[in-house]
Amino acid sequence: MSRRSFLKKSIIWTGGLIATPSLSYGYASWIEPNWLQVERVSLTFPTLPEAFKGIRIVQFSDLHFGFHFDVKKLVSVVEKIQAEQPDIVCFTGDLVDYALGHYSQDIRDVLNTIKAKYGCYAVLGNHDYYGDANAVAAVLEDGGFHCLRNNGIRVQKGTQSIWIAGVDDMWEGVPDLKAATKMVNNEEWVLLLSHAPDFADVAALASVHLQLSGHSHGGQVRLPLIGPLASVPYGIKYPSGLYRLGKDKLLTLYTNRGIGVSVHPIRLMCRPEITVLTLL
Repeated sequence: MSRRSFLKKSIIWTGGLIATPSLSYGYASWIEPNWLQVERVSLTFPTLPEAFKGIRIVQFSDLHFGFHFDVKKLVSVVEKIQAEQPDIVCFTGDLVDYALGHYSQDIRDVLNTIKAKYGCYAVLGNHDYYGDANAVAAVLEDGGFHCLRNNGIRVQKGTQSIWIAGVDDMWEGVPDLKAATKMVNNEEWVLLLSHAPDFADVAALASVHLQLSGHSHGGQVRLPLIGPLASVPYGIKYPSGLYRLGKDKLLTLYTNRGIGVSVHPIRLMCRPEITVLTLL
């Protein structure tokens, strides 16, 4: 299908939904929020160590547990992640919408079923701070994830390595990229996890090669030619998908649309997403 044809069909389809509010609301409330999409992205990095060429990173984000997201849905998400046979799994924040409630152990148990050759890594999102951020971090850690709060971990493969860094949320935390990368070896390849995609403007000034983020939900509601109808602080500039930033476009940013919803339990032309990134 050509781009022109696609846009024409999308506009007609969207117009039909707008013209029939009950149909539109039903689709946006019950169908699309549960229609999980696996996005597959291949990224080439000339400086990536040869030992890591072909590595598969699975990213998921923004579950917002407790707001139209429960244990049953988490099990389904984890099954899809595991089916991708990931080398690395990254979660980019907002595990909960406001509080863990009484589901802490259930979440731990389900997260612990994720297996990745080189580990699972996470950062906190702004919603994780609304209740007890330390408790959310503990659930992630007990669930098998390294919760990175302005720190990082070296992943070794033979004689070569990469550095996985994570910073606090821009909205509710105090992100410190310098602290998260202070142990990086000279010219070591760096993957950064930041809940807020707009932190890429900071990362682009440092020696970061790939940033993975969430937070924006892609706007949750998008229209052809218009894009997202809503935005959130620190998720305005880079709301969804792939971006190249900085001097010589050396920083690659990928913003995941997230899985859950917040504020309004709807999605329109903005399906929930798991991202499978193959590094080449």
